[in-house]
Amino acid sequence: MTFRLPLPTQLSAALVAYTIEFDNEFEYQMAHWTTRGPWLVSQVMWANVMQYVDEAGVSVDELHRRACTTRDMLGGLARWGYVVVAADSADSADTRSKPPRGELIVRATPNGKTAQEIWRPLAGTIEERWRKKFGTETIATLRESLQAVIDQIELRLPAYLPVISPTGTGQAELPMVAESDPKPSVGDGSTPIDLSAMLSRVLLAFTLDFESQTRISLATCADTLRVLDTSGVRIRDLPRLTGVSKEANSMTVGFLRRHGCAEVESDPTLTRGNRVRLTAKGQKAQDTYLRVLASTEEQWHARFGARNLANLRQSLDRLVGAQPTAEISPLFQCLEPYPDGWRASVRRPDTLPHYPMVLHRGGYPDGS
Repeated sequence: MTFRLPLPTQLSAALVAYTIEFDNEFEYQMAHWTTRGPWLVSQVMWANVMQYVDEAGVSVDELHRRACTTRDMLGGLARWGYVVVAADSADSADTRSKPPRGELIVRATPNGKTAQEIWRPLAGTIEERWRKKFGTETIATLRESLQAVIDQIELRLPAYLPVISPTGTGQAELPMVAESDPKPSVGDGSTPIDLSAMLSRVLLAFTLDFESQTRISLATCADTLRVLDTSGVRIRDLPRLTGVSKEANSMTVGFLRRHGCAEVESDPTLTRGNRVRLTAKGQKAQDTYLRVLASTEEQWHARFGARNLANLRQSLDRLVGAQPTAEISPLFQCLEPYPDGWRASVRRPDTLPHYPMVLHRGGYPDGS
């Protein structure tokens, strides 16, 4: 029987490749001042925060309502020079009481406004590149198949996966409940929804269904837990095997250890270094991951239609290939950095993540 990648792996590989190309272009256009300006951040900070901060500013509560997520990293964006979060100037004279956080106003700094202008057209730029790389028909079919699923999702979902909490379970944030609010717009014909937002919303909907049946997040399962075994894997090899950063693997290994699913021990083949291996509980968790992954996709066939899922699978096959690896996947042509970009100075990945690790370190989809 021919192996086929799980649907969330395909969605994740496409989303990560798109995001890296988006981020590389943002860095290139900001390169003349970012070394003495704000810290570089990834697309999620634009998609889930900065695109909703208008000229007059927006309250924290209103920002959350627009973005459909509370994982906004406002503290980080303020430290990194993109926004200022403060009381409304009309109330600033009254220093006796501090307004609730939700009433604080988020305003873009001058550097933040410059970043907004650079970010705003990038989705169209990257998608046009993808039409040239993969074919107009391939991208059109991908859009149509994603839209067929999105039209049936009743949840209000953000434009990008929320940031994973480093101190929590790593599970996706439950969608905000606001029956009076319509779902976020998916385009009016003249301004279609970004391809990355389509990929992200379908992936997040799948994630929520998967995680409703498990205690371990899909991110932890698909990346770190997937590559472990009972004989042990060198910790230093995890970034190469998973496609996500050393820091992201450290977080997930720590979670697995705390819950009795993994043990870390010295590596007898090395003078320095450790191995991580699955315990019996960890092996059971790995089996559960594979079982729930398959059953969730079966449920999706019934829920969204077998033909819709088949069309989505076929369009993703053309982009991702049989494996999301450097040797096989066509998506790796999207990962080529500019010569002076920060990714040009680090090791080229062997594989794309099987699930994005959107961490508090700037929101990069590989946990960088």
